[in-house]
Amino acid sequence: MATRLATVTTWFDSADDATARLRAAGYLTDDATALTAYLAGALEKPLLVEGPAGVGKTELAKAVARAAGAELVRLQCYEGLDEARALYEWNYKKQLLRIQASGGGDSWSETHDDIFTEEFLLTRPLLSAIRRDEPTVLLIDEVDKTDVEVEGLLLEVLSDFQVTIPELGTISAICRPFVVLTSNASRELSEAVKRRCLFLHLDYPDAEREKAIVTSQVPGLDDKVAAQLVDVVVRLRELELQKAPSIAESVDWARTLIALQIGDLDEATVARTLGVVLKHASDQQRAIKELQLPR
Repeated sequence: MATRLATVTTWFDSADDATARLRAAGYLTDDATALTAYLAGALEKPLLVEGPAGVGKTELAKAVARAAGAELVRLQCYEGLDEARALYEWNYKKQLLRIQASGGGDSWSETHDDIFTEEFLLTRPLLSAIRRDEPTVLLIDEVDKTDVEVEGLLLEVLSDFQVTIPELGTISAICRPFVVLTSNASRELSEAVKRRCLFLHLDYPDAEREKAIVTSQVPGLDDKVAAQLVDVVVRLRELELQKAPSIAESVDWARTLIALQIGDLDEATVARTLGVVLKHASDQQRAIKELQLPR
């Protein structure tokens, strides 16, 4: 299969353009994130986004897709992920039926050429993103959850935006995808993968930006309640918890307060609704103790 030349897609015109368009897509970004997103598109480099769970790493990829009007293709990583689930596999049942239908009269070379064709190819996220001729955001989510061997599958995609299928040849991207890899840093990624990527570390936002995020996501939230909520969330994150509250959980908490028609987030209300933001009993007990909440 002949190698195809990739066409260039302009994702953002500048860092300021990235800021404006991501915000319009519902993602309130800081300067470093906007600049890195712009550079990832301009340089056609994959973007590795690392940080604790719940700080907006996955949402950044979704926001880029919304801002650019692109299709989002997602590879959710997990322990045991292999080539068949990440790249492609052959439809063996359909191939077997074709061989049986032929009656076995063909030579092996004729049979091989017949069954190893596009008709029998099952594409998975990496290959699907490479083959698309429209703007595409490829999200490789929680890459640190995979085995180290899986990183080898990514290198050809991340380096040359191509996939080699022995039976068909090399398939190169026509329209290079905007690639975002996310990692919760549960393990160190290989230097080979890091070398091919731009790097962005996302942490929890400061109180002012988190308040802006919450109020933008939850229209009608009283400004005083929003400030109280963010203050409590910041204090919770300073505790030694099994799982600190994420931004998404801050938003859920705000929606909870709207549903309960809460006009003042006092200590009793915090204690009553703590399960919205803390999902471990030990974390709730620690928060009640440290924040001196009523039991």
